[in-house]
Amino acid sequence: MATREQGAADYLKKHKIMELMENLTSMLFYYRPENPREFLIEMLKVLKISQQSGVKGPNLFDDSNLNAVLGILDPANQKYITFAQYKQALTILGIKDINECPEGVNEDRISHETFKMEAKQGLQRYSATYAQ
Repeated sequence: MATREQGAADYLKKHKIMELMENLTSMLFYYRPENPREFLIEMLKVLKISQQSGVKGPNLFDDSNLNAVLGILDPANQKYITFAQYKQALTILGIKDINECPEGVNEDRISHETFKMEAKQGLQRYSATYAQ
């Protein structure tokens, strides 16, 4: 029989509680609402509606944020980054399940479009902490 601690860890993993808490905490720091409790209640409502409707949930990163990341990774604006840069950037964004074979990997040239698509998909998976 599992120990009490293992049961708790299994519960947290099954219901993605740690991811949910990280997501909510990030939103609090990003938006810094005047009434944090009310904000959290609203975010949980949005997540619930997203779960029920299949519509994208809240996300802290948009195209302008991803373009800023690319501006740092590709200051010469060559329109591509290396695979190592791609992996490092996605990891820093909090994406854990990185596509190891994105378009351009064989040439070690990941296009800006591919990076943004992979980042958006990864961030969407991360923000889907309401999914069971």
